[in-house]
Amino acid sequence: MPHVFYLPITVAPDDIDELNHVNNIVYLRYVQDAAIGHWKTVPQEIASQIIWMARRHEIDYLKQAFLGEELVAKTWVDDFVGVKSIRHCEIMRGEEILARSVTHWISLDAQTLRPKRITEEIVKQFFPESE
Repeated sequence: MPHVFYLPITVAPDDIDELNHVNNIVYLRYVQDAAIGHWKTVPQEIASQIIWMARRHEIDYLKQAFLGEELVAKTWVDDFVGVKSIRHCEIMRGEEILARSVTHWISLDAQTLRPKRITEEIVKQFFPESE
């Protein structure tokens, strides 16, 4: 089982569009914020070795969210292969899923910015039972 990370979100006035709900692009920001928050749980000596670059985002918008609502972004890594990672995220209001995403990430060497293979040390941070 992958390690799941939860990011609490309060819908702010700047998140709202002319339709008076959370703008679609804001959901993408929530997805990115959750991924960054999850990555920050990795020890600095490991995390400092690579930088993540998004290659593809897929988002399904299922329900609307509104000003002041308390949401949670639930995220987990599904797979690591070579330099690629697949991450899932669900934006939730209680048990209700408002948006669902899959993001394909590429790991880059923090110094050279060239693709860098994902090490077993990194995999163990997201799949603790693989130890």
